[in-house]
Amino acid sequence: MQPDLGKVYLVGAGPGDPGLLTLKGKALLECADVVVYDALISPQILTMINPQAEQIPAGKRRGRHSLGQSEITQLLVEKAKTEAIVVRLKGGDPFVFGRGGEEMQELVGAGVSVEVVPGVTSGIAAPAYAKIPLTHRDYSSSVTFVTGHESAGKYRPEVNWQAIAHGSETIVIYMGIHNLPYIVPQLLTAGLSPETPVALIRWGTFPEQEELVGTLSTIVTQVEAVAFEAPAIVVIGSVVNLRAILSGNS
Repeated sequence: MQPDLGKVYLVGAGPGDPGLLTLKGKALLECADVVVYDALISPQILTMINPQAEQIPAGKRRGRHSLGQSEITQLLVEKAKTEAIVVRLKGGDPFVFGRGGEEMQELVGAGVSVEVVPGVTSGIAAPAYAKIPLTHRDYSSSVTFVTGHESAGKYRPEVNWQAIAHGSETIVIYMGIHNLPYIVPQLLTAGLSPETPVALIRWGTFPEQEELVGTLSTIVTQVEAVAFEAPAIVVIGSVVNLRAILSGNS
């Protein structure tokens, strides 16, 4: 007979600002037995974790993986065998480019009870903190969220940039800084104007948040000139022009 298992909670920590963590997420951290957390989680959020809880870093950054994806899932399964409340604390929202679906699929397959606690995703929060509304009745009525994290030389890219270019009026790219020199020509080839506004938002909602604004024709050169690095969100579309207006700089 299989022993009783604990429950794993996939909790979205939000984009960085601890004030954007949900009340449910905070309550779970305060009573957790184990917390397995990603990189880029705000230090202030980590201080909310039950002091008696076991805390295990499992975050992945480009080129620096502390645990592989299969190792993380196996760890969660093992902890659920001995602990009642296991929190998998993920940046942003677990189901928005956070591999939460993959982890949940494996956990359910292993017979572990799982609950998802949504979080505020950086693709919404970072532009908001930069005073860029993703939709506006005069500028944009549709948004596409897409990952930019794929190899520049892939034979068959997962992202169809031709379709993305014409799929909506605002494009939000996660993890796109490294491949921006590949992505921008794809969008231009698809027919977007070189004058299309672009904003890069680094460390969105953190105190050190910074922005770099340009156009499709200039942004790659600008990134190289100032060594603008990840983590950052890319926003493409006319809504970027609202930043100056809403900041009172128009």
